[in-house]
Amino acid sequence: MTTRWNIDATHSGINFSIRHMVFSKVRGRFTSYTGAIDLDEGDLGRSAPEAQPEAQPEAQIEVQIEASSIDTGTAQRDTHLKSADFFDAEKFPHLGFRSTRIEAEGKDRYRVTGQLTIRDVSREITLEAETTGKGTDPWGNQRLGFTARTSLDRKDFGLTWNQALETGGLLVGDRVDIEIDVQAVKAASAKAA
Repeated sequence: MTTRWNIDATHSGINFSIRHMVFSKVRGRFTSYTGAIDLDEGDLGRSAPEAQPEAQPEAQIEVQIEASSIDTGTAQRDTHLKSADFFDAEKFPHLGFRSTRIEAEGKDRYRVTGQLTIRDVSREITLEAETTGKGTDPWGNQRLGFTARTSLDRKDFGLTWNQALETGGLLVGDRVDIEIDVQAVKAASAKAA
């Protein structure tokens, strides 16, 4: 039996980094997103749809991110990232992730595989995830924490804009490193937080 946990965006983070001018990194985050996690708390591996053929084909983890909420700390760069050169946020307002499989990798460690969609292009990615704890907050809400990491090639999602440097190389790297910290609240116990 699965339990619904809603992602608490106030206490979570979707962060990324990418090479800039070959020798340095730019870091950023998305500030607006929603999501839910359906877990079989007794066996996280059974939370994936394939493990429950009698259940509806619902994603175990589903997250929707507002493309226009990208924040790298520089307004001019953020405006460019929202433009058609990158996320084209006006035409494609959301990025999305839907999980398809969870595999246990050891104590509190899991491989979460699913479909990431950016600019209406969907690709399978795998997140290395770890549960970080579970407890009850002062208002009686049950909370669950986990972290996840992955890397992807932005060109796989149609994010191909770049500019050559006079010294060689390109202005923007292709590899994007993603780090996620999530705190989720058990839906049945959600109270004012």
